[in-house]
Amino acid sequence: MTDPANPEVLLFASTTQSFLEKEASLSRLRELHEAGTSFEADWWRRAAELGWTSLLVPENLGGGNVSGDGVRDLAMVAELAGKTVAPGPLHPVSTVLAGLAEAPDGHEHMLESLVSGETVASWAVYEPSKPWSPLEASVTATPTATGYRIDGVKDRVEAASDSSVLLVVATCEGALRQFLVPTDAPGVRIELQASIDMVKTYGRVHFDGVEVDRSAAVGSPEQTEALIARQSQVAMILQCAEVVGILRTVLDFTIQWGFDRHSFGRPLGSYQALKHKYADLKIWFEACRATTNAAVAEVASRSPGADIAVSVAKSYLGEHAPGMLQDCVQLHGGIGVTWEHDLHLFLRRVTLYRSMFGTPEEHNLRVYALNKELELIP
Repeated sequence: MTDPANPEVLLFASTTQSFLEKEASLSRLRELHEAGTSFEADWWRRAAELGWTSLLVPENLGGGNVSGDGVRDLAMVAELAGKTVAPGPLHPVSTVLAGLAEAPDGHEHMLESLVSGETVASWAVYEPSKPWSPLEASVTATPTATGYRIDGVKDRVEAASDSSVLLVVATCEGALRQFLVPTDAPGVRIELQASIDMVKTYGRVHFDGVEVDRSAAVGSPEQTEALIARQSQVAMILQCAEVVGILRTVLDFTIQWGFDRHSFGRPLGSYQALKHKYADLKIWFEACRATTNAAVAEVASRSPGADIAVSVAKSYLGEHAPGMLQDCVQLHGGIGVTWEHDLHLFLRRVTLYRSMFGTPEEHNLRVYALNKELELIP
């Protein structure tokens, strides 16, 4: 996703990659896991200083990007982060910023704090025992004399325990709305949820009569559906871009392993059966990259076909990426299933992403429904 013709983009990419290799290496990931830490606040502030948090925010609100296309720049950061399965709240913070940048009135200070890295925020959209359905909410926001009272439960909230504020999707007087809710507000209770990933954490958040001001509302009732659609698109293309980075890295060292190891005096990679498997993996990788690039381009241009492109990418990567990494485990032989080898670090992240923000099966149905709406299917 890097534009070789743009020296500013190349500099941004090389700086980001150097930072990740030095400050978010796989060995560091293991250290964070041992310490029971998701990420360090100072590390995230330094990442924000590199410009990661400003890419979706207009310049007049304190943001900016390097290529003129903030969505593409952010996808590039996510892809580079995939190479080291980096920790940190890039996804949740970017998703919240995507919404606030569209409806900034009254939230300029929050935007500034998120862009600087001083504040971490996350999107509370999932609800217990329910699949990915962002336009449905059983959490309620009841108008009061001074603002709103939030009641209900959200779960699978990324970095919930590390966030200072949550962007909560709720039903208010029959309409869908979003509200910024501080995690230290009276009535907010967070339970940690188990995660297959080494460092990514999730939480179930209980809202028991949580009082917020009128200024906590983000956007109008008429804007909310479009805001949620934009946030969903950003959340999913970031996942897909990161998975592309993971696949590129794992395929590279798996193929190299095949040529470094020998059997009967020949490199393992020289045997025809393995050559065919490498060829299949390469074809699937290129398809994963192509569908992701198409989705990023559609979201960046705000195309009417963005929802379809994103669901196609999310479905294709969710269907193929976990199996591709399982093949890489097998191609490594016995060492591939050990704790000491790095393969499982990548496999855990990809397996997690397969289900978050919709499974392949759910997105297949969504593509069908969207094509039906556009009358592309009789």
